[in-house]
Amino acid sequence: MNRTLYFNLCERKLTFLCCSIEVRGKLNILDYHLHCEDFYVHFFNLLFGYSLENTNQETHNFEGIDLIDKNSKIVLQVSSTATKTKIESALKKDLSLYQGHQFKFISISRDASDLRTKTYENPHSLIFIPQKDIHDVKTILNVILHLDIIKQKEIHNFLKSELQEEPDDVLVETNIAAVINTLAKEDFSNIETTDFPQPFSVNDKISFNNLNVAEYLIDDYKIHHGKVSRIYSEFNQMGRNTSLSVLSAFRTIFIKLSSQYTGDELFFKIIEDSVETVRKSANFTQIPLEELELCVSILAVDAFIRCKIFRDPNGVNDAVTKGHSS
Repeated sequence: MNRTLYFNLCERKLTFLCCSIEVRGKLNILDYHLHCEDFYVHFFNLLFGYSLENTNQETHNFEGIDLIDKNSKIVLQVSSTATKTKIESALKKDLSLYQGHQFKFISISRDASDLRTKTYENPHSLIFIPQKDIHDVKTILNVILHLDIIKQKEIHNFLKSELQEEPDDVLVETNIAAVINTLAKEDFSNIETTDFPQPFSVNDKISFNNLNVAEYLIDDYKIHHGKVSRIYSEFNQMGRNTSLSVLSAFRTIFIKLSSQYTGDELFFKIIEDSVETVRKSANFTQIPLEELELCVSILAVDAFIRCKIFRDPNGVNDAVTKGHSS
């Protein structure tokens, strides 16, 4: 991964945080606002080498000051309100104990470019240069942009850990993933006896369904029908309806897609959708994509032979109405 990629990932995480603060703030949900104080303690310590602490941990904390680095004499205010009034309000608090300290302001959700051009009342004479002491996501990203790749990676790992986004979907276990996990361990160079469910003309079915390209895949993988039968049998002996559920899943995908696709396109779309189902399964043991596609293709060919997908030219074992499950 190069510097540009690390920067882009950091940008995505910080932008996500800003948007979340802005939207949740409008709904009066302030959990992210509170989190930001501790977040920026660790983030700025890592980014700038500070030794910041949250003043809420102090016995005597001061209004207007959220973070402090006692060693470097730096005080910071963290706020989602980016206005001149907000900054001056902090500077006008009783900060006499902090004379000689450098004051910094962090806008956690809004652009603060305009604030860096203004002048401010500073009654306690804190060291405050708006052009460099007012931070927002834009200025922070500019710092990250010019870091070396080792430091960028360190920043990215921190942001990834701290700002982990919730997944869109909760992963669930699937029987097809369980079968794939077992099938992936098989030696496909060792051909087992093929025991078709019934006397069946595979070639006639291929022609009837216009599978010109998929024919090569079916011819290559139909020899593994015996392996699939054995694996289904092993699962079924454990009291599971694995073969029934997996074949029904292929059948359901076929039925749904058959209204949009036909022939070769339909065959490969079934494989594509089945691969995605496995990849999103909580019980899927990660294997290279090529191996996953191989195993799913073998199961799809097996479902084809069992007449769970595509139609029998004789109409005897129509995939939409009938089919063997083991």
